[in-house]
Amino acid sequence: MTRIPAADRRSALVRAALRVVADRGVAQATTRAIVAEAGMSLASFHYAFQSRDELMVELIRHVVDEEATAVLPEAPIEDADGRGERESLRQILRAGLQRYADHVSGDPLREKAMLELTQYALRSPELHHLAVAQYERYHSLAAEALDTAARQSGSVWLHPVGEVARLLVSLTDGLTIAWLVDRDDSATAKLLDVTADSVAALGRPA
Repeated sequence: MTRIPAADRRSALVRAALRVVADRGVAQATTRAIVAEAGMSLASFHYAFQSRDELMVELIRHVVDEEATAVLPEAPIEDADGRGERESLRQILRAGLQRYADHVSGDPLREKAMLELTQYALRSPELHHLAVAQYERYHSLAAEALDTAARQSGSVWLHPVGEVARLLVSLTDGLTIAWLVDRDDSATAKLLDVTADSVAALGRPA
């Protein structure tokens, strides 16, 4: 029997836990359910994680790290002289919001699981710090994206970037839940336009 490396075992269990949480909720994501989904034994689970809560911690970190790939602006297009093609702040924000929306629609189960996990962490005093860390990470990523957008467009923010970042995270939270409820891409596109307009209005050309 081929021995699975510890890192691969942990990764497989995290992916299995994500599917179980999304399908059945955190309460039903028992250790037995997770190993069954992963096609592993209970012994394999305890070789990789000391407890289910340790796995949930790893799952939250895994999903938050994935979000990072969706929020940061792309590098500007360069012309033949190597100079960047400067877009407006609104254009960069709208493109970033579209990437985020595509990230959400590309894996609805991941988004459902993340909502479940956030609520789970908030209900568990010993895990509440994970929800705090989750949103600190979201705010940090949003601030980085906003700083990059301002730099690429030659703009400055009229409010501290941390405040704008909190607003952006709150708006994307709402967009995520709305899409999960109705799966209406046309309505979401209109919301993305309004969101880009609103956030861009908080900046101005430098």
